[in-house]
Amino acid sequence: MITKQDIQDIQKKWGEAIVKIGTLKEDRSACEEVTSGLITSLYAFEDGHILFKPTKAAAEQFRPDHKAALSYFIGGDSDFPEDGGFALQPWTKVRFENAHILLDTNRATAMGNYFFTGEDGSETKVEYTFGYKKNDAGELKIEL
Repeated sequence: MITKQDIQDIQKKWGEAIVKIGTLKEDRSACEEVTSGLITSLYAFEDGHILFKPTKAAAEQFRPDHKAALSYFIGGDSDFPEDGGFALQPWTKVRFENAHILLDTNRATAMGNYFFTGEDGSETKVEYTFGYKKNDAGELKIEL
C-alpha cells in the first residue's frame, strides 16, 4: 500500500531536484545529467509513455516521453522552441501543499498547490495533480 509518507517523500525528492537543476544553469552538461537523472528516477517512463502536461507549455502541451520532458525542464531542444527551461529559474525552494491524496495499493493521486521560491524570496503558486504508481521493483514513480 502506498502511504501519505511515500507521497511526501517523492514530492520532496522532486522539489530538491528542481532546485539542484537551477544551481547548474551555467554548466549545461551537468544540468542535463541531473535533469535526466530526475526524469529517470522519478517518472515512470520505463513503462513507455506517461501523462505529462507541463504547466507552462502551450504549443506542445503534452509531453509523453523522456526527451519532451527534458526539454520542458531545461529547454534547448529545437523540437520544442517554446521551452525556456522551467527548472533553470533558479528556484531556492519548492514546497508542496497537498489538498487531497487518494491512496491505493499500487497507485495514488495527489492534488494541491506547490510553491516555488525565487532568489528574491518571492513565491510562485501553481496548482498540480500528480499520479503515482509503484513499478515492478516497488519504486514509486510519477505517471501523471
